Amino acid sequence: MKERATVICRRDGMILYVRKPKSRWALPGGKIETGETPEQAAVRELSEETGLEDLELIYLAEYGKDKVVHHIFMAEVSASAKPSPQNEIAACKWLHMKNVSDLNASSATKAIVKSYARQAG
Repeated sequence: MKERATVICRRDGMILYVRKPKSRWALPGGKIETGETPEQAAVRELSEETGLEDLELIYLAEYGKDKVVHHIFMAEVSASAKPSPQNEIAACKWLHMKNVSDLNASSATKAIVKSYARQAG
């Protein structure tokens, strides 16, 4: 099983998505490195992909699909924080959480956001 740290960044009912060049949209996150906790990986990946730092992460759940376990965290992002594509990320965008079905994203990304949206009300 592969393990990933995945972060739902939320602002005013919107969710932050990232995209590598010529790829589908995804939630910020990535592989948990050896010796790293899921939370440490989430903090690192969020910074590496969006430049966002010093956010309070709340652990939400574990989601398993296709031999991948996602450790899902949530962070509220202030209006003054400006995520921008970093390293391998080509673009960042905010989209209302109820519009995830319209997004060119993996089934895992869509399922994670839909589950979160149901819980968030």
